[in-house]
Amino acid sequence: MTVDAHHHVWDLSVRDQDWIPRHSPIRRNFTVAGLEPEARAAGVDRTVLVQTVTVAEETPEFLAIADAHDLVAGVVGWTDLTRPDIADELARLRALPGGAHLKGIRHQVQGEPDPGWLLRPDVLRGLTAVAEAGLAYDLVVLPRQLPACAKAAARLPRLTFVLDHLGKPPIASGALEPWATDLRTLAALPNTVAKLSGLVTEADPADWMLDDLRPYVETALEAFGPDRLMFGSDWPVCTLAATYGEVVEATRRLIAGLGESERTRIMGDTATRVYRL
Repeated sequence: MTVDAHHHVWDLSVRDQDWIPRHSPIRRNFTVAGLEPEARAAGVDRTVLVQTVTVAEETPEFLAIADAHDLVAGVVGWTDLTRPDIADELARLRALPGGAHLKGIRHQVQGEPDPGWLLRPDVLRGLTAVAEAGLAYDLVVLPRQLPACAKAAARLPRLTFVLDHLGKPPIASGALEPWATDLRTLAALPNTVAKLSGLVTEADPADWMLDDLRPYVETALEAFGPDRLMFGSDWPVCTLAATYGEVVEATRRLIAGLGESERTRIMGDTATRVYRL
């Protein structure tokens, strides 16, 4: 089974996506119905739908979407980790229609001005509740925030941290450090995994080549190994640089040198295990 462990949907008539530039080609609606034919054509069987905005109403909407579409096997939603009743709120979400599809929580840490946001006592308390609920925690961060990620993961060994987009390495510049060193520090902790996702848009979207991505994928393979890496398309953001099919094919080509069982883990088994799909 092939699992796309990272994609989004949005309806601008329901809610603005204020992070999308005004004239961007992705400033339009994207639905699971629109994704499904592309996913099926690329050989993708199941997906994980990931939050886009820090709005409480989005997570119940995503759970309902997952309940209505066989393609979507799991949801990584958002809730305020710092709320005093975080454990009750997670339980409430899981009791909603489609609540069984809630597999993880995410917050746009990349937008937090405090570089140590993950280490705040109120945030650590919320992350503890996520772990106790049996959910994973997705990290969407910039390379400079990777050290704080490693410290948080070390403090919370019972919580699985999932690094989105390999921590957004500076692929367009070709630089590997200090990203590579910080990635290895995070990967040294057994409760961390990472997604091979979002890489084509960290490269030059208009002129990227497979070899631009290869050093970053090889670094991640060395650090995490196939048991702790999973494929994600980052659709529809990826369409700024490539079609859905091109992203899937690029990932398959980048891991083509691995054994069949290792490729199977990256393309589906790791996501199935980590998100309990």
